Amino acid sequence: MTADAATTRVAASDLSPRWWWGFLPYVAVSIVHVTALLSGWDAVSGPTKLALMPLLAVAVLWGGRGSQWGPPYTLLFVALALSWLGDGAATFFPFLDDELPAMLLCFGLAHVAYIVLFWRFLAVRRVPWWSAVYAVWWVVLVVYLWPTLGGLAVAVALYGLVLGGTAVLSTRCHPAIAWGGAFFLISDTVLAFRLFLPDSMPSGSSALVMITYTLGQGLIAVGAVIATHAARAARESTV
Repeated sequence: MTADAATTRVAASDLSPRWWWGFLPYVAVSIVHVTALLSGWDAVSGPTKLALMPLLAVAVLWGGRGSQWGPPYTLLFVALALSWLGDGAATFFPFLDDELPAMLLCFGLAHVAYIVLFWRFLAVRRVPWWSAVYAVWWVVLVVYLWPTLGGLAVAVALYGLVLGGTAVLSTRCHPAIAWGGAFFLISDTVLAFRLFLPDSMPSGSSALVMITYTLGQGLIAVGAVIATHAARAARESTV
């Protein structure tokens, strides 16, 4: 049995049968939010977007019952809180003429939290060779977008580095986290083209941003809950 399979098996036996129930409200609101985006219901899409990260935090609290609170959960909740601020940058920073720098800062710090979480606490394997595709992604994206970035060029390049770092280090963790890192990167890639090359994007691309974003954040949270339960079960089995 591989280490990944053993970890998944231990975690599955340790988790409550209803651990995933807490994620149902997050899934439901995510579907409502994407539907509202596709339908142009601004009165619904705004509030539901701001509800996503708090609901995901509640889901993690529910799923993480029985686990010891420590750095992994602290970092996960910091990342979710910073993501929430990034989601609502226009709402939380109304005094700014342009909320984009604040959004990049909040999400950049969220990715730093994820990087530390994946690197120090949730890693179960080495970085696979194929994760080099994320380095290629960063180079291609920065080169392609650079002429359109203006004064945000350096900030976007740095944000791309931490986003790519999250994706790379997610490959060391539970498969759900690895998929979450990939979806998060896809979401921000589509968003970058929407922001800096809007004429190249088809209608409805905002929904694609949020579909991949909610999948990414949700899968990272699910994987983190499973991994922390597995770590606790492994510790107890050695006592």
